Amino acid sequence: MSERITKSMARNIYFGGSAFAILVFVGLTLDTVAQVPKLSHSDKITESVAKGKNLWEVNNCVGCHTIMGEGAYYAPELGNVFERRGAGDEVAFKSYLNGWMAAQPLSEPGRRKMPQFHLNEEQVNNLADFLIWTSHIEDHEWPPNIEG
Repeated sequence: MSERITKSMARNIYFGGSAFAILVFVGLTLDTVAQVPKLSHSDKITESVAKGKNLWEVNNCVGCHTIMGEGAYYAPELGNVFERRGAGDEVAFKSYLNGWMAAQPLSEPGRRKMPQFHLNEEQVNNLADFLIWTSHIEDHEWPPNIEG
């Protein structure tokens, strides 16, 4: 072998490396697409969950809160709020969320104020169903601490 790389050797390295990278990319993409249904549990999306997601978007909750790290970091992470505030009990969580939403805005000094959205009980329950559904998505231990 010569000590110098020829044009044909460089071309072969370039095309061989590119083909290898493309194959790895396609393989990882197919693996990810195959895993999404079992990780997201999209089969459990009910009408109530969809309405709750719509409320989340219409009221721009993501403008202050995050879900699984996506959104603004002004207010707490809500991907794990069902475990934090409901302890895994749907009835207790819905009761908590109804009371919390009705009490806004709180007037505690030094606390950020959450607006009053004037949601009725059905809307808050839909939002709770969305947050409960979100809490069941495999998030690989996100957030790193319980309070988000």
